[in-house]
Amino acid sequence: MRKEVIGPFQLFAMIVLFELGTAVVVPIGLESGHAVWISIMLALPGGILLYLVYADLYRQFPDLVISGYTRKILGRWIGWPLSLLYLPVLLYNGSRNLREAGDLLISSTYDRTPIFIINSIMVIAVMYILYKGIEVFSRTAEIYFWLIVIMGLVSNFVVIISGLVQFKNLFPIHPGEWLEALGSAYPSIWIFPYGELVCFTAILPHFNTKNKVKKTGIGAMALSAFLLSFTHAVEMSVLGTDIYSRTTFPMFTTITLVNVANFIQRLDAIVILTLIIGVFFKMSIYCYAAVSIAADLFNVKEPRQLVIPVGVVVLFSSFISAENYSMHMKDGIAFLKYILPFMCAVIPILLFLVHRFRRRFGLYK
Repeated sequence: MRKEVIGPFQLFAMIVLFELGTAVVVPIGLESGHAVWISIMLALPGGILLYLVYADLYRQFPDLVISGYTRKILGRWIGWPLSLLYLPVLLYNGSRNLREAGDLLISSTYDRTPIFIINSIMVIAVMYILYKGIEVFSRTAEIYFWLIVIMGLVSNFVVIISGLVQFKNLFPIHPGEWLEALGSAYPSIWIFPYGELVCFTAILPHFNTKNKVKKTGIGAMALSAFLLSFTHAVEMSVLGTDIYSRTTFPMFTTITLVNVANFIQRLDAIVILTLIIGVFFKMSIYCYAAVSIAADLFNVKEPRQLVIPVGVVVLFSSFISAENYSMHMKDGIAFLKYILPFMCAVIPILLFLVHRFRRRFGLYK
């Protein structure tokens, strides 16, 4: 069977859409107050360094997903159970994205539609695109990349021209607030959304231009950071620190305030569409990574056979993971603080160092 491949711009588009995902809609970096937009940029250098670790491991083992080279570097007895830990983390995070999308759709538009129906439709769409393969998925990302960029420019433009922006909500930034912004950037924003790129360790083996993997990824992360920082700065300038920190979806709250000459109003659909597209791509990549790792660990020759089981697990996990949205956010804080850093940063850096050590002293058989 021909190996599926993706090109540089397709990888670029997938990374941007993944990074934006839910991070562009939900509040992030609340510890930094009105300096959240600075925290996003401060976390970028650390995110790039983490991506360079992923890229280096890919260049050393271009045909293996993370579970494959984990076993190769650490040995089967340590590498296999360590790789297995990625499956519940990936599935849980995918279900969290689905839960957030369903809650926003229910609270904003589809208040009479059962959340099970909404989440099921999204999961079916994800299963369909994954069954079609990574090439079809990456070509879809190329199209939606431009759609997201255009909608982002339009929504931010109308917010600015409507006169809602208040720069006093962003400035001044005092020396102590720079430290708060740095504390919010690491590890919170560093891991979410930058560290979540660990999912791409399952996608990079399909990349057809090995020598462009670093340039493509860094460019995509830089653009994502700028878009996230600018969007959250606009939201913070409109809502202020108090409302931004208390609202569930600040982007949605911001766009509902737009009123240009009593003509341009009710642009809620842009936010809804942005969330649906972002969650679709982010959840799809999480599910694809879970499918790829599971297929590698359990020697499944046709990974497509695992698409439906993974989709079903993500669907039902989105309901049973938390009783309500408040508990969902509380669990997410603990998950981000204690589990994700280990999976996204500690293990890949450990693999990077051990591989360098073993290769330096000729310890590979």
